Amino acid sequence: MNPAQCRAARAMLEWTQPELAKEAGVSASTIRDFESSRRMPIANNLAAIERALTDAGVLFIDPNGNGPGVRLRDR
Repeated sequence: MNPAQCRAARAMLEWTQPELAKEAGVSASTIRDFESSRRMPIANNLAAIERALTDAGVLFIDPNGNGPGVRLRDR
């Protein structure tokens, strides 16, 4: 997951940065710094962010020649 995918996933869920932070169990500054490409979270925090988003229905699309992306799982 890259910062743009994180921003897009959060937008699709209509979550604020503090809401994602709460769901992932990380600080809001971790989300803010990652999404702004200021710094990469440590591995366990990045995994927690990705897990929170996937648990909420986000699917991450690999960069298979068309670039990385996100979509929501059918509910």
